[in-house]
Amino acid sequence: MELQRDVDALVKKMGGYWTPSQMLAALMEEVGELADEILAMEGVKGEPSEEKLREEVGDVLFALACIANYYGIDLEDALMESIRKYSTRDLQP
Repeated sequence: MELQRDVDALVKKMGGYWTPSQMLAALMEEVGELADEILAMEGVKGEPSEEKLREEVGDVLFALACIANYYGIDLEDALMESIRKYSTRDLQP
């Protein structure tokens, strides 16, 4: 996937991948920031900002791409497998 190659090139330019536990911590931090933005968009707290929401979605995807790259997982393949799984397992008759 081209996006994963772009992430890989940037991470290597910046000094390389973090340890798996550091990458997991970064992903969890980004998911927390995404949660804050979703809450703002839904009027629960803070000021809503589509730009900030888009930024946080991107940050989550970046952190996830780093983990996938580290373990040699193609994100597109993994997502397609999940789509197939959900379309057969959770499809309502």
